[in-house]
Amino acid sequence: MPGRLPLVTRLLYASGSIGGNAIGRSKDLWLLYFYAPPDDADISRRTTTLAVGVVLFSIRFIEAFDDPLIGYWSDRTRSRWGRRIPFVVAATPFLSLMFVVLWFPPSHDQSMSNAIFLFGALALFHLFSTLSGGPFESLLPEIARNNEDRLSIVSWQVAFGVAGAAVALVGSGFIIDAFGFQVMAMIMATLALVFRFVALAGAWRPAVEAARTASKPPPAESFWQSIATCMRNDQFVLFLPTYIFYNMGVLMITGVMPFLVKAVLEFENEGTMTALINAVAIGMLVAVLPLFVRMAKRHGKRRMYSLGMLYAAVYFPFLFFIGFIPGIPPVVQILIYAAFLGLPLAPLQTFPNALIADLTDYDTLRTGERREGTYYATQAMFEKTASSLAPLLLAILLTLGSTTENPIGIRLVGPVAGLSTLIGYLAFRGFWLPDSVNEESVRAVRPQALERRP
Repeated sequence: MPGRLPLVTRLLYASGSIGGNAIGRSKDLWLLYFYAPPDDADISRRTTTLAVGVVLFSIRFIEAFDDPLIGYWSDRTRSRWGRRIPFVVAATPFLSLMFVVLWFPPSHDQSMSNAIFLFGALALFHLFSTLSGGPFESLLPEIARNNEDRLSIVSWQVAFGVAGAAVALVGSGFIIDAFGFQVMAMIMATLALVFRFVALAGAWRPAVEAARTASKPPPAESFWQSIATCMRNDQFVLFLPTYIFYNMGVLMITGVMPFLVKAVLEFENEGTMTALINAVAIGMLVAVLPLFVRMAKRHGKRRMYSLGMLYAAVYFPFLFFIGFIPGIPPVVQILIYAAFLGLPLAPLQTFPNALIADLTDYDTLRTGERREGTYYATQAMFEKTASSLAPLLLAILLTLGSTTENPIGIRLVGPVAGLSTLIGYLAFRGFWLPDSVNEESVRAVRPQALERRP
């Protein structure tokens, strides 16, 4: 059994989630709303909303395909800083810069020039996000070599990620109401830059040491052969649709909140009310996180992740009924709904990175090679390809009705998000990989799994 990482190393590496969630969640929450705010206009207004949705979809779809290239590149990189660190150091400043640029469109009206600008700025933002984030995430299986360290790190990542999400989902609303979107963007970009380098400082020594003492070689095969090897991992193929559709559901629920506040609840200061809703959801996430971690140690990551999806599939559709329950003010209804959103958010925030780390260990058992970067990148490619549908589906639903007089598009987001998550739950039912992946544990669960090794 590999030795435990020092607590300070785990904390520093996990703290990178603060900055990552700050820019990621604020973008998911506000970008569509910023470029296509709701009003009472007719079809011409809705065409603008749909145009922005198409941009968000197309960029996410196109950008997904550079993930495996960058992952494969980082797998085969040789430097005195190891395989991943050079990418993170070089790309992170440009990631922060391009996030700020996103919020400075050339026109203050809802013109097509803004959609074109958004396309270019978002393409560069996602490119640098992949160059920095993909190799950074791939450090986890390299520096944490046992299940205890991985669960510890991902648990702290969730805790720090909650802080980052709170800044994005709660603090951003107050900042926007007080100072505007541009100031919000500068604050989030600064957090991303600072905490990514703080996290890198914690991972630096173990990452360099892991690269120096690695007992297994990187893949000697070509790029396409490496991708094909990943796709021959049966457990990875089962995990992919699970994460894709679970994430899609959460993204749609997150993205619809400002529209719900404006059109259904009729709040003028939508930033403040959206912040309050998100604060309630995050508060529940914080409250249940220790319970999820304890139960994962007792019952396994796989079971808790699966239960989180099943709950989300049942719960998300209740968004449709907000405001319809007699005798309860609509504001109270949405706050009650938000309180129980923390339950499906916790597994999605906690377990995927640890599950991917386990999958890379399983691949090493099967192939005798190390391709952590390719796995994280291939997962990101498929997740981005499918989750690019989230803003597009959201925009399409909003064209059905996003006003106070006709909010049907907003209400339909809940059932659609629930259906997406249900698909993920059903796909995950065949996943069997144990929490601690080694030859003995795999053979104990599935004796034939390693019979076809090269």
